[in-house]
Amino acid sequence: MKPVGEVMRKKLHVHLELLRPFTLLAPIIVSSSVMIASLVYSGTAADIPYQTLLGTILIASVCFALLNGASNILNQVTDRREDSLSKPYRPIPRGVVSPREAYIVSFVIYSLAFLLSAAVHFLFSLFVFVIAYFSVTYSLWPRMKKYLFINQLWVALPRGFFAILASWSVFGNPFTPLPLVMGCVAAVFLFGGTATKDILDAEADRTVGTKTLMNVYGIKTTTVFSVFFMLGAFTLILPFVYLHIIDDAFLPLIFLGFLSVFIGRLMLHSQRNTKRENVSAWTMMYVTYFIFAVSFSILTISSSV
Repeated sequence: MKPVGEVMRKKLHVHLELLRPFTLLAPIIVSSSVMIASLVYSGTAADIPYQTLLGTILIASVCFALLNGASNILNQVTDRREDSLSKPYRPIPRGVVSPREAYIVSFVIYSLAFLLSAAVHFLFSLFVFVIAYFSVTYSLWPRMKKYLFINQLWVALPRGFFAILASWSVFGNPFTPLPLVMGCVAAVFLFGGTATKDILDAEADRTVGTKTLMNVYGIKTTTVFSVFFMLGAFTLILPFVYLHIIDDAFLPLIFLGFLSVFIGRLMLHSQRNTKRENVSAWTMMYVTYFIFAVSFSILTISSSV
């Protein structure tokens, strides 16, 4: 009989696998960067104690990470048939975690996210609810994941547009031009970039009736579509600056379009990342989103001081 400590350690390791830790970096890095930017931009930093600032940023960032983790687990439960074909190494197809257990863990993590969000303020909690709604309906009824184009929109809106607004709302007004514009840029980028995650799952998705760009149009058309939207996202900054909706200090973000083209090149090669469970294009898409969030934060701060 195995010691209790060893059993618990293995169980914890399996649950960490379900969470997919690498994907949790995105909500933490993006949200904390945007929160700091909104704090400086709104000019409220001097009115809030240092410890309160750090605590609020930490709590809100953890909320986003929990939402993402709960969504990852829920998606793996509802995708267990596809994963048994394309990703049989995951905990549920391996049989080390039951679907019922995964559902419970996902529900508990969603609940923790809601409870923590209440410690920030009501509007932030409302955004958390909206983001959770998209992630739940993506996997469960009406299962938006199975509908072509809508599945990409259902990822882009909560993780791009609403995530930016929610992060900005922690210290500032999310309904002002700057966060709204950057939320749109993020959503358009992710609408194109989300297709990178479907490259390895094309056949498995087709087997269960889920339509994606990859299994409907193939890698070349998918790449053109993805690059068009990823590149277009950063190009959108030009008209917003020209119309004086946002400051010209944000023009350097346009150069992230070069990374979008590089992601397209990686998509055509469809090379699996040996350190992650997806292709290199998917990893680079996440990295580009990190760079966008951090750069946006730096430019906001530098233009506000």
